[in-house]
Amino acid sequence: MANYEVIKKQLADAYNNQADNRNESSIQTWKVFERQDFLNRLLHNGKTNVLELGAGPGRDSKFFQDSGLEVLATDLSPAMVQKCKEKGLKAEVMSFDELSFEENTFSGVWALNTLLHVPKDNITAVLNGIKRVLKPEGLFYFGVYGGIDHEGVWEKDFHSPKRFFSFYQDEEIEWILSEHFTIDAFHKIPIKHEDGGPPHFQGFILKK
Repeated sequence: MANYEVIKKQLADAYNNQADNRNESSIQTWKVFERQDFLNRLLHNGKTNVLELGAGPGRDSKFFQDSGLEVLATDLSPAMVQKCKEKGLKAEVMSFDELSFEENTFSGVWALNTLLHVPKDNITAVLNGIKRVLKPEGLFYFGVYGGIDHEGVWEKDFHSPKRFFSFYQDEEIEWILSEHFTIDAFHKIPIKHEDGGPPHFQGFILKK
């Protein structure tokens, strides 16, 4: 069984070391479309506040805030949270399994390529925690790389320390998510990784 506490410490160190690079990097076009689509759904359904899980330097949170939503950015990495605050965002150091909010707090949750760092034995508890803080009829964007079955440190990772990943086949992750949420939409985006990573991105729009 993977030790999630050790994994979280290593992830925080890895992202602390990459905070400046991440802050200066550009965003891929397909991620822009994913983000805009989720914003459109939030606004169409009258959603007003969003929790971002694994916000990194705050690029997506800033986008949602500039679009008129109330946003809280969270990340394991203190350096990333500092980048968020420098952008004028409300941000806190927080892990996915320790969401310290009251029930039914957020009308939207955004998690792009972050929950793939959760060990498979812990994903149910994490999803339950997200569901708890999401308002009834709230929308949850769950996006991860997948299409292969993998759990462990990715040895070709360029981060230091190397990061832990959980990847799922489409049918498996769809079943796991359907146990907790209603799946409004699911689509796949082909991805070419230089390090031979997962073949595609799995994007879900979920509803409580």
